[in-house]
Formats: sequence, C-alpha cells, structure tokens
Amino acid sequence: MSTILCVPRRDARRDAVRIAAVMMAGCALVLCGSPVSGHGFVGQRFFPATLAVDDPFVADELSLPTFERRKMPGSGDEAASTESAWTVDYTKRITRDFGIGVGTSYRRISAEGADRQSGFDNLALSAKYQLWQSEVREAIVSVGIDWDVGGSGAKRIGAESFSTITPGLFFGKGFGDLPSEARLLRPLALTGSIGVAFPTRASTRTVSDEGEESIEQHPNVLQWGFTLQYSVPYLQSAVADLGWREPFNRLIPVVEFAMESPLNRGRGGTTGTVNPGLLWVGRYMQLGIEAVIPVNDRSGHHTGVLAQLHFYLDDLFPRSIGKPLLDPR
Repeated sequence: MSTILCVPRRDARRDAVRIAAVMMAGCALVLCGSPVSGHGFVGQRFFPATLAVDDPFVADELSLPTFERRKMPGSGDEAASTESAWTVDYTKRITRDFGIGVGTSYRRISAEGADRQSGFDNLALSAKYQLWQSEVREAIVSVGIDWDVGGSGAKRIGAESFSTITPGLFFGKGFGDLPSEARLLRPLALTGSIGVAFPTRASTRTVSDEGEESIEQHPNVLQWGFTLQYSVPYLQSAVADLGWREPFNRLIPVVEFAMESPLNRGRGGTTGTVNPGLLWVGRYMQLGIEAVIPVNDRSGHHTGVLAQLHFYLDDLFPRSIGKPLLDPR
C-alpha cells in the first residue's frame, strides 16, 4: 500500500530501504511455511495480531520491529514535527490464560526550526488475562492493564516524568455463525479494546527562562478502538475454496480505528487515526503494513505509515521459550 509522507526525500528513501530489508528477511523465513498453526485461534477462526489496536489474545509473541512514521501537527508553542518510531514488543505466557509483556520504542523527532532529537521512550509493561472464549461463537473476551513507566525514557523526545496506568477490556468476534444466505460475510471478524488511561500526576508546573509559569494539565483519557477484518484463509477453508494459492491465500485485509478521548482536566476533543492495510499470515510469523490517516485536524493533516514484522513464538518454539511457564503438562 502506498502512502504520502511529508518528509525529506532522503530520510523517506532510507527508511523505506530499512523496512524493505526487514520484510525481505521475514519473507525468507516463511517461504517454506505451512498453514497457520494454533496461535490466535478460537474454533475455526484465526485472529491475527493487529498493529494499532491490541488484540485479545494471551500469547508468546515478538514484534521486531514495528515501524511508524507520521507528521504531527503543532500545538500551542510546539511546532509541527515529523516523528519516526522503531518499537519492540515481547509478551510471555505465565499460564495458558495469563501473560505479561514489555515494550520499548526508539523515537526520532524532527521539529520545524529545531534540531533533530532521538532517544528511547518510556518503558511499557503489561499484563493480560483471558476471561472467556467460545469456539462455537468464535468469540473471546480478555482484561488487562498497561503501565507506561514514567521517567524511564529520554526527556528530549518528550517522554513523561510521570507514569500512566491503563486498565482495559479486549474482545474478538468472528462471523462464522452467520446463516448460509450470508456465507460470504462469514470471513468477517471484529476485534476491539476500551480502557481509561490514568496519569499518576494531574498537572505539571514549569517555569520558563524568563520566569513565566505555566501549568500543563494531564487528563484521564478514554482509549478505544476496533478493527474490521476479512480473512481469506477463513474464506478458503470454511466457506468456499476459490483456488487461490501463495501468497494470496494468506491475506487478511484490515481496517483499524485507534481513538483517544480526554475525560477531564483541560479536556480537548477526540483524536485518532483510521488505518487501512493488509496482513500476510504464515505459520510462524506475519507481515503487516497500514496507512495511518488522521480522523480530524487535531490528529494531523498528513498520511503516515505503519509496518510490522511479528513472530509467533508459541508456534516457533512450542516446547521451550514459547511454552507457558506454569504449563501443567
């Protein structure tokens, strides 16, 4: 999928080469792959790992890397900037239904009229528990909590000195139970999440070199999002075999909606992005790429790009590092 990026041509070309190199390496790993295995299944339904909205599964998995590039609008005294981020996320099952995760991002910010800044953002920790799932209904519900560890990142790229705690609910629903008259809609699936981010500090007071005092409010924020997917693997295996072969028989077109709505303390309007894209799923890994389209002026004015190379460790190493730590078997 092509995207329009308002960035210097040299930087855009260099990052495109890096992404292509990573994706080619990933493709080399899966050329000998076989059909999708047990990762992310509820009944016949396979739910892929989505890029912008967290999926409801507890799994042993590694995103290495997730790349995002966007041009962000200015706000107040802050100038517009072009931001790039390389992110690594790792999750580990403790039991079959409970897992923990850790993630970190290396960010590069080029603000208009200022020097380029780069560094690591705050460390992100998480935990998730699968509450319920139904194979017949192709449905799953999980709960979790994220902790953005304040002060663990570089101040020069805007990493907050305070922490943010976000409890959330995650869900997934496949439409394989639709009647036969709507069988071509059975490959559709919906996933989503909703949570409230609570900063550990309500406001931050700063004093400029001229002695002027300013106070920045930190509101509680409703974080909500959902994805709509159409699974070609499900279409071929459970609805009608169209005879498609590699690589088309493993494609999942997806549209993600990632939104944030401040709830108090200097609250502003909702911001977010719509991310149409394409996922390619193999037995041991998946590749994904999406456009990042702002939903309104507060969210930006330019389309960005989001790409990911994602590994299913529980399928790659089912008897070692991909196995739950407290597996009774």
